[in-house]
Amino acid sequence: MTKATSLRKWMWRAFVQSALIPLILVETVLVAAYLLTNAAIRDAQIEHLRQAALSDLQTSAGQEAELVSQRLQHISDLTALFGGQVEDVLTRPDVFDDAQERARWERDANNVLYSRSDDGRAAVFYSAVTPPERQDLDKVMRVAQLDRLMKDTEERNSLVAAVYFNTHDSYNRIWPWFYTPDQYPYDMDIPRYNFYYLADAEHNPERRVVWTDIYVDPAGQGWMMSALAPVYRGDFLEGVAGLDITVGNVLQEISSLRVPWGGYAMLVSDELNIMALPASGEADLGLTELTDFSYDEAIRQEIFKPSDFNLSKRGDTRDLAALVASQGEGVEPVRLGGRSQLAAWATIPETGWKLITVVDEAEVFRQTNDLASHFQRIGYLLIAGLVLFYLLFFAGMWIRSRQLSHQLEQPIAGVGRMMSEIGEGNWFPERQASPISELDQMASTTVAMGRQLADSEQQRQQASDQLERVLESTTESLWEVDLDQREVQIQGRLPERLGLEATRLPLERFFQRIHPDDLMAARDSLAPSRLNQRLEAEYRLRDSAGQYHWVLGRGRVVGTSDSGQRPLRVAGTHVDIDAIKATQEALRSASKQAQTANIAKSRFLSSMSHELRTPLNVIQGFAQLLELDLEKRGDDAKLRRQVEQILHASQHLGSLIDDVLDLARIEAERPQVHLETVDARQLVLECVEQVRPELEAASLSLDNLLPEQPVLVVADVRRLRQVLLNLLSNAIKYNRPQGSVSVSCEPVGDLWQVRVNDSGRGISLTNQTMLFKPFQRLGHENSTIKGTGIGLALCNELAGLMGGRMGCSSQEGIGSSFWIELPAAPAPGSRTSDDQATQSGLLNVVYVEDDRSSQILVEHALSGLARVTLIENGLEALHLITERPPEVLLLDIDLPDMQGDRLLRSLRSSARTRDIPVIVISAGALPEDRERVNDLDVLRYLTKPLQIHDLREALQQVQRQLA
Repeated sequence: MTKATSLRKWMWRAFVQSALIPLILVETVLVAAYLLTNAAIRDAQIEHLRQAALSDLQTSAGQEAELVSQRLQHISDLTALFGGQVEDVLTRPDVFDDAQERARWERDANNVLYSRSDDGRAAVFYSAVTPPERQDLDKVMRVAQLDRLMKDTEERNSLVAAVYFNTHDSYNRIWPWFYTPDQYPYDMDIPRYNFYYLADAEHNPERRVVWTDIYVDPAGQGWMMSALAPVYRGDFLEGVAGLDITVGNVLQEISSLRVPWGGYAMLVSDELNIMALPASGEADLGLTELTDFSYDEAIRQEIFKPSDFNLSKRGDTRDLAALVASQGEGVEPVRLGGRSQLAAWATIPETGWKLITVVDEAEVFRQTNDLASHFQRIGYLLIAGLVLFYLLFFAGMWIRSRQLSHQLEQPIAGVGRMMSEIGEGNWFPERQASPISELDQMASTTVAMGRQLADSEQQRQQASDQLERVLESTTESLWEVDLDQREVQIQGRLPERLGLEATRLPLERFFQRIHPDDLMAARDSLAPSRLNQRLEAEYRLRDSAGQYHWVLGRGRVVGTSDSGQRPLRVAGTHVDIDAIKATQEALRSASKQAQTANIAKSRFLSSMSHELRTPLNVIQGFAQLLELDLEKRGDDAKLRRQVEQILHASQHLGSLIDDVLDLARIEAERPQVHLETVDARQLVLECVEQVRPELEAASLSLDNLLPEQPVLVVADVRRLRQVLLNLLSNAIKYNRPQGSVSVSCEPVGDLWQVRVNDSGRGISLTNQTMLFKPFQRLGHENSTIKGTGIGLALCNELAGLMGGRMGCSSQEGIGSSFWIELPAAPAPGSRTSDDQATQSGLLNVVYVEDDRSSQILVEHALSGLARVTLIENGLEALHLITERPPEVLLLDIDLPDMQGDRLLRSLRSSARTRDIPVIVISAGALPEDRERVNDLDVLRYLTKPLQIHDLREALQQVQRQLA
């Protein structure tokens, strides 16, 4: 129950629910769409600018690296040129002697040869490591010829700090001049330093220009790096020509590069050591270029930059170092100096160094973020405007709803008064007028409703009276049980028939009238304790004379408790089923009589077989004894012929008895045959050999028209032999003298037809219609040809049991042809049904069925449409179908080993067999049988007895889908 509300509030709620809320939702969706679109556009712009910035940053890094590369390539070219000039001077055949150069030399107490003053030439230093007697002064004279080249190289290139030539025997010539004894130790071993050994054959087998890492210059010029060119005399490394570049010069070059967004660039070696770092980079990394090194230590051993200058050994640049080492170029976000920055790098190919440019990420995206904030402020202003608009709109709607409610209250109250009067029985109340057409129409409808209710009440009363009269004239009655009061009310003829003292009586007294055996079922149907009980039962009611009568009670719950969990009132009908019960009893009696008669028939057949064969055994036995006795005596030929007649007659009678009993047994019991694959050709040959004595005795010729290959059919060997012998026997008995008999096998569709032809007198068309009926000899009853007239009828029955059929064609005066057609069986080693179906254009069908007769029926039914593979149990079918899925599956539900619905569920769970079309052929026709496969995507559910047309139509549907 919902709480009542006023019309004004109801109208206001209606406005809000039907107009305002949907409108607000629409506006909210639009605003949200705007904000989301704005955010998406902003994000897209930021991402686009980010990608553009990254691309520009990468391009900038590449361009700057290209500039540095060109400068370094120029230094490499100068180094190679200088090395070539040195090699040329050392290998010239000329003799050099420069008095001025010799005058510059001086040897100190340590036997060091050096230049004592700056006279515009390069400095000379010949280490005491090489004794004076082994010092090559000619080499000193020859290299002195290159002082002008060394001077020009240093003065014309801003990066070059010094030009020098070092030899394997620790001779050094270097420009600009400086007082070498103060800088170099007297025993300096030059090949031990990196500005020499990096160019030797071990480190530089290609003899190209190489670069050193950053090191402290022993000559006192601070941190520097060198470009080295080896100088060979043949295969001997005479020395190394080099150009020194100080870090300060490199920093000046890098600081002159224009990095976008106020960034800076730094130079990193291939071992990730920082070679050049501007002041802004020093602040981010917390480093300064070292100036507090000791030259006394530097000239004794090589000094390189500490680990803080190696990117891979710093925590804040380790990830960047890994990318720089693995990739020739790229961009990576880093956090340096407490800020998010972007680092782009490119490789200098001449040295393998990396030029890294670093920019502040906030500077890159500042304009985009400002634009996004502006759009966001616009969205907030839009939302505020919408809120203000709807506040004013709600106020106006509230005032309008008050006005409308006043206009509607009086007409609605008048209509309510009219309805109240109709409810009290005044079918024609005074009409309420209203200026609103809909309310005026409501008042008119109320007046019309009153008239209709008056008419309905009159018709209801008439129907009630008529129902009472109908119930009095029928065998049915109505009943109603009040479970709270424990009373039952019965209407109709039942109270009178049972002699009840009243139509309303206590429920327990009514139960006393019910047969004790039926009381429990009656209680459950008349007085259920639960809502879901079945309210239907057959039970016997006792009348006043003590006789019981069968009734069928059906009912339903018409009232429940407040909680809806317990029935309170039950109503239903009683139907007199005395006549139906009597009919059922008569049917049961008739069924028992039929079963008794069938048993009696079987006993009669068994008894007849025994009673007839016993005297025949005596007749044949004594006749054989007489024949043997007469053969021993060798006389009385007439008596021997009489004994032979007795034997032939008894054998004929025995054959007649066998055929009659066999035919009767087949018609009565329909025995099961054992079907298997049989070579019909071989079986025909065996039967021919069995009757060959009869052929020769009748002077008949035999034509063997059988194929050379085996003829495999599905049949019962014993029954097929019986049929073939009967047909051959008939062909011999009803042939003409000197006639012929022929046997042949021909394929007919999916069947094999085995024929026996004779050249006898033939059979007229009239007699051909009675060929396969029992005891029909077709005019030979009084002839000398012996027969019973049962053989062909028995053969026809046996052919049907094996899934085949018999046939005949005959012409009078020419001969007759009898045949049996049987299903073909696949030959061993032949193509599988899948291959055959593919090559013949037939559907590949698997039929899972354990009943052989049903298998044969379906094989015949699908002849020409499908190639059928037969499987008798579920487990074997699951294995075969999973290995080779067919195009269609025919499935019986009741199977040995594994039920059909379980088999189908297994197939549906596999991706390989999930989509196979399935047709169910089952004997179960009840709804619960179909429910077992309702959820398994079954194409058709066909019931037995099978309608062939429905099966072929389903297969044709699948064939069309596959095409």
